Amino acid sequence: MAENNDAPLSAAQRSRIRRLSQPVEPQPGEEAGELNIVPFLDIITNVMMFVLASVSVTFITSIDTTPPAIGGKGKSDVATKALNLSAFVTKDGISLKTSSGNIAPGCQGTGAGITVPIQNVGGEQKHDFATVTACAKKLKGARPEFKEETQVTITANGGIDYATIIDTMDALRKDGEEDLFPDVHFGVVGAGR
Repeated sequence: MAENNDAPLSAAQRSRIRRLSQPVEPQPGEEAGELNIVPFLDIITNVMMFVLASVSVTFITSIDTTPPAIGGKGKSDVATKALNLSAFVTKDGISLKTSSGNIAPGCQGTGAGITVPIQNVGGEQKHDFATVTACAKKLKGARPEFKEETQVTITANGGIDYATIIDTMDALRKDGEEDLFPDVHFGVVGAGR
C-alpha cells in the first residue's frame, strides 16, 4: 500500500487555494476589452423613434409663385391695355387696384375705399374671400384683352397673418375649376406706408 506523505493543509493555505482557483471578476472600470454598447443602442433606438415620428407628422408645403422678372424697357402699349391687378391686404379688408385705378367698395367701378371690407361674422372680424374671388372674376371678364391676364401682385401690411395671405392667394387664383390669376407675385410695402 502506498504511503501518503502529504501533510494536511492549514486553514490559511486552504483559503488561499480556494481564492486563487476562483475566476477573478474585473472591476467595472477594468473590463477586459469588452465594450458595453447597451446604453449606446438605447440612445440610437430613441433617436430613430423620434425621427420616424417627426417625419410622419411633418407636412412640407410649397406655394407656386413666380418671382417678377427684371426689366428696364419702360412702359409699353401692352402695359396700358393690361389689367395689372394688385391686391393689398390690410386689417380693414382687401383693396384691389388695377391699371385704371382703385376698385371701389363692392367692386363697383373705380373709386376710393377698401374694395372688400372686413366682415363681422359671429363676433369675429374675417376677410370675405368669396367676394374677392367674385370681384376678380368680374374684373377679368370686363374686357376681352383681360381674359389672357394671369398675373396678380399681392401686398400685405405687417400685421397680417400668413393664413390670410395664403387665403387671398387662393381666392385670386381660381374660381372653382376656372383659373383667374394663377401667377402670384408678392409686392413690398414701401417705408412710407
